[in-house]
Parts: sequence; C-alpha cells; structure tokens
Amino acid sequence: MTRETSQTIREWGDATFGEARDLTALVARAHGELDELEEALRAGDIAEAGSEAADVVILLHRLVALAGMDLGEQVDAKMAVNRRRKWKAAGDGTGGHV
Repeated sequence: MTRETSQTIREWGDATFGEARDLTALVARAHGELDELEEALRAGDIAEAGSEAADVVILLHRLVALAGMDLGEQVDAKMAVNRRRKWKAAGDGTGGHV
C-alpha cells in the first residue's frame, strides 16, 4: 500500500480537480465533509465516519501542500507546542489551553 503525503495528495487533487487557486474553497469543502462526518456519527455509522474523517484530512493535506508545507510536519510542530501548554478540560473530552 502506498503511503500518501501532502504532496502526493496535492498532485492527485490537481490532476483530478484542477489546482485550487483559492485555498478557502478547500476549507469550504472541508466544512461540508465535516457535516457528513457529524451525520455519520449521529447515525452510529462508524465505518462511514472513518471515511468522512479521511475526506477532511485529504482536503487539509491538499491545502497545506498548496501552501508549500506538509501536514504531518505541521501536526508534529503543533503537538510540540500543545505538549508545552497548560490545558483545562471541558468535561466532554475537549478543552482549551489556559
């Protein structure tokens, strides 16, 4: 199985849909995929939720690759920041930094 990167996903997206000249178009599409993810979770369809989550990640890979970055590297850098922060739990499995 091929291991995808932000660049390979960008290349596929460009070949399939054309280059996204307005990155906000990818964000708008990701919003739609997030809505589909929420619908799948509310319906209890975990397999579909996994597929919809992948759609969101694919769009994020395309977006950061078009900006000249790699999503995995961005996640690693942000997690290094997050691990240094102090956090307050909201009680529902989420929270925010203080």
